[in-house]
Amino acid sequence: MVHTIAVLSDTHGVLPTLEAVLAEPDVQAADLVVVTGDLAAGPQPGEVLDRLVGLGERVQLVRGNADRDLVALARGETAPPGLPAIDRWAAQQLSAEQVELLASLPHPWTVDLTGVGEVLFCHGSPRDDNEVVLVDTRPSRWAEAFAGLPDSVRVVCCGHTHMPFARLVDRRWVVNSGSTGMPYGSTGVPWALLDSRGVHLRTTPIDPEAAGAAVIGGSSFPQVVEWVEEYVVHRASDLEALDAFGVRDGRGPGWNE
Repeated sequence: MVHTIAVLSDTHGVLPTLEAVLAEPDVQAADLVVVTGDLAAGPQPGEVLDRLVGLGERVQLVRGNADRDLVALARGETAPPGLPAIDRWAAQQLSAEQVELLASLPHPWTVDLTGVGEVLFCHGSPRDDNEVVLVDTRPSRWAEAFAGLPDSVRVVCCGHTHMPFARLVDRRWVVNSGSTGMPYGSTGVPWALLDSRGVHLRTTPIDPEAAGAAVIGGSSFPQVVEWVEEYVVHRASDLEALDAFGVRDGRGPGWNE
């Protein structure tokens, strides 16, 4: 049983933004730090994994779809078509131990939170690490994604879409802490804190230009400058992200017209 949980997601191999969140007093004081997937697919993959593992027993890592892809690539297996170049590069930067770490990650993972009950951590949804669910996903889709979850699970924390939100779905809280590495729709770095008093969405202020410069200086990815400009400095808005992800939660064409 734990009393406080700091929730991070989608670190995507970006060390400066991860360091900014880990420096937050409430993160340092939390009983547990859970990172809900897509840990290393980015410009500083090994460095981010080393930093997370260095948290020791205080950290629990959960598998994301990009983590599966990196493992497949590193092992020479068939990976999904159309993977970004940075994912293919990142897979080749990992040590054998880091590949095994990613391969061993659970999905989903559950823990008891004092005064709340069971909290389930996943990437896309409890049933599929690549499933898209959004803040305005329709109830029938949520029911499908949560089919089979016991009533004892009172909070579901997911990631994948990089947009922070907290909402009720049939008396159960659903939380997306947002992405620390590739945040959409936020001026800072989003994360969340869970305790007996509720769900607290947080944002850590950063200087995007300084963070981007630190990534560029700490990465050998050939296209790192362009990547940083798009994902760290000039990030997508929440509406742009919803536009891109909307069709993947089962909506029909023209849903946003």
